[in-house]
Amino acid sequence: MSQQYWNARKTLSRRAVLQEYGLGFGSLALAWLLNDQSLLGRPTSQTDGPPFSNLRPRSGDFPGPAKNVIQLLQPGGPSQMDLFDPKPELTKRHGQIHSHDVEKLFANKENILMGSPFQFRPRGACGMELSELIPYLSEIADDLTLIRSLHTDHNNHPEGLTMLLTGKIFPGRPVLGSWISYALGSENQNLPSYVVLRPNDETTLKSLWSSGWLPALFQGTEFKASANPVHYLSPTRPISPGVRREDLDLLTKMNREHQRGHAQESELEARIQNYELAGRMQLAATEVLDLSRESESTKKLYGLDNPITADYGTRCLMARRLIQAGVRFVQVHPPGADRPGNLVWDHHNQLKRKMPKLCAQTDLPSAALVRDLKNQGLLESTIVIWGGEFGRLPVSQGALSPRSGRDHNRHAFSLWLAGGGFKNGLAYGETDEFGYKSVVDRVSVPDLHATLLHSLGLDHKRLNYSHRGIEESLTDVRLSGAKVIGKLLKNPPQG
Repeated sequence: MSQQYWNARKTLSRRAVLQEYGLGFGSLALAWLLNDQSLLGRPTSQTDGPPFSNLRPRSGDFPGPAKNVIQLLQPGGPSQMDLFDPKPELTKRHGQIHSHDVEKLFANKENILMGSPFQFRPRGACGMELSELIPYLSEIADDLTLIRSLHTDHNNHPEGLTMLLTGKIFPGRPVLGSWISYALGSENQNLPSYVVLRPNDETTLKSLWSSGWLPALFQGTEFKASANPVHYLSPTRPISPGVRREDLDLLTKMNREHQRGHAQESELEARIQNYELAGRMQLAATEVLDLSRESESTKKLYGLDNPITADYGTRCLMARRLIQAGVRFVQVHPPGADRPGNLVWDHHNQLKRKMPKLCAQTDLPSAALVRDLKNQGLLESTIVIWGGEFGRLPVSQGALSPRSGRDHNRHAFSLWLAGGGFKNGLAYGETDEFGYKSVVDRVSVPDLHATLLHSLGLDHKRLNYSHRGIEESLTDVRLSGAKVIGKLLKNPPQG
């Protein structure tokens, strides 16, 4: 054979050798081994690239009533027996020594039962019993789905929040909003799929909106409730539109040239797409977040005319506008920048004084969001979810006094949802006579995730991502036993 032929053979890659020699059986064997170890690459197309590598809207596994989610995250552990889960026996035995030990995070030898200092009464046509602390939510009781029987795996804040958002207590995993963005993309290519509305401080834990090992494109994008809500969106000095357009075009060209040499780096692709998205957001985000376009009656509905409710009300109204504009998932953080990590519901002491203050800030805006979505015709296609990482204990933390609070409780907590195909006016599940443990119709955090995904038309068993040779998922049903709680839904799954 010619020297030219053999010179060409010297440049063959190992993959080419497997393909060209032995009738290609070497290549077939390699493919089988890679597939057996879940290392085989996914097919690509010239238009979309790897599956789910962009924010284009995608359909679910089946038609679902919900298209969007607003998560009203309440870090710290809201006390269920003071807000949502009345316990007459606990009130009756206030001040007595509890006959059973309870799991405590902090040392406490007292074990004294502490009844709620707040009154409950039935609300709405459904008769849902709710606390006097939440009068505005009580007015929309018939629109709520209240779960009283949740339980989780850890009673410390970092692990509890990680569990609530990622399905496991271990850090570094994708949060719920990232999974939903990954699965469904966005209906607006000029805005992020996943937006985080946080207070204007810098203490909030960024892991609460991390995409983990999912492509970085699906992590939350932080917005603030201020005159310039999007970080670094506008230049520090004025630039004419023409010059800005030329700068962006040049950057796009340079980014794409660099990307061609690093085709397998998802973070690079995500960064490029985020930069391009930022350019489009310069106009779109400003318009969407311009609350001056809202009527005075709407602003008053959210409490923007009251300094007590204006902070949280602004974020709740921004959430509605973002959902209306096609954003897939919005995570809203509560007020309370004075607390490290914004663990505002962490009432280890002075519960009787602190809870009314926090409820006064959050109750009206939360109810307004549900009312407004309903008035706009958006509630049935939007899931609103309100809740924290765990609940509180029925005993006083230390000696009983007017300054007493409650310790963490992973065995029982309450959470409410509205819209998105969930049953109206339903109080689901029960805890024991003191509110310490969920005992009837228990719901785990993975069960909650599975049910949320089902309402969005997603099968939690099929929503997977290959990471280091393992098919990872939000619910990890093999370990968690997660299931869709059909009794929470208007149209439960069949079979």
